[in-house]
Amino acid sequence: MLAALHFCGHDHEEQVRFGHAVMTMIAHQTDRQWPLPGRSHAMRMGWHDLLFAHWTFAPESVARLLPEGIQLDTYDGRAWLGVVPFRMTDVAPRFVPAMPWVSAFPELNVRTYVTCDGKPGVWFFSLDATNPLAVRVARKFFHLPYMDARQSIRLADDWYHYKSQRTHRNEPAAIFEAKYRPTGDIFNAQPDTLEYWLTARYCLYVANARGQIMRGEIDHPPWQLQRAELQITSNTLLDSLALKPDGEPHLLFSKAIHVKAWTNELA
Repeated sequence: MLAALHFCGHDHEEQVRFGHAVMTMIAHQTDRQWPLPGRSHAMRMGWHDLLFAHWTFAPESVARLLPEGIQLDTYDGRAWLGVVPFRMTDVAPRFVPAMPWVSAFPELNVRTYVTCDGKPGVWFFSLDATNPLAVRVARKFFHLPYMDARQSIRLADDWYHYKSQRTHRNEPAAIFEAKYRPTGDIFNAQPDTLEYWLTARYCLYVANARGQIMRGEIDHPPWQLQRAELQITSNTLLDSLALKPDGEPHLLFSKAIHVKAWTNELA
């Protein structure tokens, strides 16, 4: 691997290689807890150089932020809130080739864990991204709180250096600047562990304009995880939620995973 590398979100050759390799390689294992939807997926994407940084909070402090119709999921009696920086490649509708400048970009999520009708999933408080087209499509058609941001991710001295500054009009300002790196061996999370509970989530939930809860199914192979290190320079992502991270975060890293996504349906 190069000693230093900058990812600007337009490496078309990497997108194509990644998409073809994964689609031909995996038939695949799964940690899914319910069957796949009985219709074709709408989108595909690759997630790379991903950090899961999780802090715990009193359940009531997070539950108050959720809409009616969704239930907070807890582990060991605590709510878990994650900050997840990574980069995307091969983002495109099914059967549509990846496009330079459109199909690859950094992204930064703030998420917690919820359930609805017995299906555990993810609730996003924000998804910052550099791609204005992806932001607007996701907001309009998927009801996800995507927001414009200036972002960069680069690899230097084995550390991923990540910077994000939200620029979306009429949304709270937010900055995240940190560096992280994987440590230790690759492993698959086992059922009944915290790592499994945090990552084996095969749907997301959103509220549409009428306040109805919708579910978006996803599918991917089991996560290839590593322990991680993190050094934060600035993090104001949780300020607008009136939540303050306390203590050391639980950290996991994953190098790459390929994901299929379905359009949202009423939960």
